[in-house]
Amino acid sequence: MSSIQKKIITINTKINAPVKEVWKKWIDPAHIVHWNHASDDWHTTFAENDLRIGGKFLSRMEAKNGSFGFDFYGEYTKVENYSHIEYELADGRKVQISFDSKGNETIVTENFEAEKENSPEIQKTGWQSILDNFKKHVEKK
Repeated sequence: MSSIQKKIITINTKINAPVKEVWKKWIDPAHIVHWNHASDDWHTTFAENDLRIGGKFLSRMEAKNGSFGFDFYGEYTKVENYSHIEYELADGRKVQISFDSKGNETIVTENFEAEKENSPEIQKTGWQSILDNFKKHVEKK
């Protein structure tokens, strides 16, 4: 009997904002559409989010020139307000996100199972870019 070990990729960032503000901007579709992109030539045109166990989320991600787009979606499997989210993507990969409150700072850490189409390095770079955009969005005054 063989077991397939999935590659886990970890990214994180420290955000200069309290956890309640970080949490709200992470889960609110009105904010998601402003930060959920890996590069400036992409954007999220639509987002919906039902943050509860069994709830679903969807973000429509598209190239700004209209050449390509895809739906990023899944279902929540664990939700602990202001501290932890877990979900399963449509392709079966699992993602864990922690929000570690440090007073007026919050450390956001994501662990996600790598997919097979792109190298782990490309995936880490893309997901980290999205997280970096989230940090900029939260810290923007």
